[in-house]
Amino acid sequence: MELLTTNNVWMMICTALVFFMHLGFSFLEIGLTRQKNTVNILFKNIFIITIGLLLYCLVGFNLMYPGDFNGFLGFTGFGLTSPLTAEGALDLTYNAGYTYWTDFLFQGMFAATAATIVSGAVAERVKIVPFMIFTVFYVGLVYPIAGSWKWGGGFLQDMGFYDFAGSTLVHSVGGWAALVAVWLLGARIGKFKDGKPQAIPGHNLPLATAGVLILWLGWFGFNGGSVLSADPALTSVVLVTTCLAAAAGGVVAMLTSAIKDKNLDLTMFLNGILGGLVGITASADVVTPTSAVIIGAIAGALIVLAVALVDKIKLDDPVGAIAVHLFCGIWGTLAVGLFSTNPEHSFLTQLIGVVCYAVFCIVSSFIILYVLKITMGIRVSEKEEVEGLDGHEHGMDAYPDFRLNEQ
Repeated sequence: MELLTTNNVWMMICTALVFFMHLGFSFLEIGLTRQKNTVNILFKNIFIITIGLLLYCLVGFNLMYPGDFNGFLGFTGFGLTSPLTAEGALDLTYNAGYTYWTDFLFQGMFAATAATIVSGAVAERVKIVPFMIFTVFYVGLVYPIAGSWKWGGGFLQDMGFYDFAGSTLVHSVGGWAALVAVWLLGARIGKFKDGKPQAIPGHNLPLATAGVLILWLGWFGFNGGSVLSADPALTSVVLVTTCLAAAAGGVVAMLTSAIKDKNLDLTMFLNGILGGLVGITASADVVTPTSAVIIGAIAGALIVLAVALVDKIKLDDPVGAIAVHLFCGIWGTLAVGLFSTNPEHSFLTQLIGVVCYAVFCIVSSFIILYVLKITMGIRVSEKEEVEGLDGHEHGMDAYPDFRLNEQ
């Protein structure tokens, strides 16, 4: 009982840290975009958290963890069922690590993260209502079905695919949808001139920096909680590998950017940290500290190259979500097969897992978004985009000029 209590408290702390990451995402996204769209971004992120938890309670949790199923799709019913003993008392033996309720809440926080990744990529030109509808389907159905294939004991788990905390299951699942959404939406007005990408600076880099530091802190819960217990040895190692990969990712992204673009770019530095975090998420418990530094360093270099590639193929991702979450998510998943201390982990199996998720997420997100595009449209008008989504979609300003109200 004492061990269960200790484990459960640690898991609840980690749940709180993962919840706190949503503030980090919000700060990062508004910081890297323009002032006139701040309310719109904040609204989307708050909607994702609230509807994500409700959907995960209604259908997601039982889709993702259906018990014995065919390995591809299973469902054990709507809502949460209070686990009781034969005597009618709350069952505290759900598993050795934590209670049923803690399990639901921790996993529910992960579910909302996938849609938040998409929010940043489509910022400044997506219609709010279609985005909300997309979120309902993606968080409510696509994410938990994809999650069941590995974490729910599905066919990829049986195959030996490994993803400790979600380089693929969370980050790439969101990243693939972001890629499809950005392609269907098109670039922001002014992003490309004569085929060449133009910088559209964010309005508040201090907020973006705060967002990244909050996300780094939240990753202590994201990866540390994925140990699924308070095991002192394993949680300590996971936090060390996580931090080293983040640091290496930031430093190498900064250096790579400086060599490539001849300047010290803060946004590349910040995204390099995130890239290192995403990259280590699949393997944080099965690699050495030295390997973690290598994984993070490669992720940092990959960020700079991926941002350049996204620009080259004329896709517009205002916050670099595709580079961070998709490219580094893929790299982190494949890195398991290269650096894991477990000899059973195979590069080929990891590659098969990446391909399976790519196909499922691309097809499902395309169907959802394309139907929305041809029925109600997914992009705001040129006038709305130029003047800002805050006023047109929400009727308010994030930074009102109070002098206008002085008498």
